[in-house]
Amino acid sequence: MMSEHPVLAVMRPETYRASSEAAAKAAGFKPLFVPVVTLVGMKDEHFDGFLDRVLSQKTDYVIFTSANGVEYTLKNAGKDEKSLIAALKKVKIVSIGPTTTKKLESIGLSGSLVPGEYSSKGLVKELGSSVSGKIIDIPRSFYGSDVLTNGLMDAGATVYETHVYTLQTPEGEEQDELIEAALAGEVDAFAFTSSMMVRNFFDLADQAGEKEKMIQIVHDSWVGAIGFPTAETVEEFGVTVDVVPDEFTFEALVLALKKKMEDET
Repeated sequence: MMSEHPVLAVMRPETYRASSEAAAKAAGFKPLFVPVVTLVGMKDEHFDGFLDRVLSQKTDYVIFTSANGVEYTLKNAGKDEKSLIAALKKVKIVSIGPTTTKKLESIGLSGSLVPGEYSSKGLVKELGSSVSGKIIDIPRSFYGSDVLTNGLMDAGATVYETHVYTLQTPEGEEQDELIEAALAGEVDAFAFTSSMMVRNFFDLADQAGEKEKMIQIVHDSWVGAIGFPTAETVEEFGVTVDVVPDEFTFEALVLALKKKMEDET
């Protein structure tokens, strides 16, 4: 029998602690929040070209794949932040997912194109031949999938990518305690929100010498994933994903996961 408040492992970056714990509690979970991913800003050699193209109106589309991408793009712009926002109002903005859209709206960038399917694959399908001959800029994570860039280039676009942040694995007692709790059967459900989160979690189990046992434990637990790429990564480890919400947000994930648990127990 499922406990009244099952324990949910929430492994998002520290910056999401308060909102994630609130969402998990609202859905009826007892959250065990331990980051297995941390965000680190970066500015690669392609950023200045991105900035020049947008400011000079040479870019036709700018695609933001996450709210973090928006935030770190503005940080990288520095003194040119206001000029960048003004220039972005004059190009076509594409936003993957409602969280990204809200972030854009908070800085005055409304009316962006949001694909019906919140994924790189869905975006390529939606834009289709309309991007042929167009210049597209994508400021994103260092670990962004090639599905988006390759798909757009195959559709005839000229695509520029700049990495504005990266993801790393935090190390400490908190992470060790998460692994110990999961191995002890103290976690009822797992919420995965990125492919790197999945890999980092099982890497931590591997470092503890318990990777195979952990795979079995997670497989026997309730598992939710945001987006099909994340779900596919989970399944690469031989773990069944119980829920992929229609809306790719953490709030939708925990609600869908809790409903699934209630319906099947």
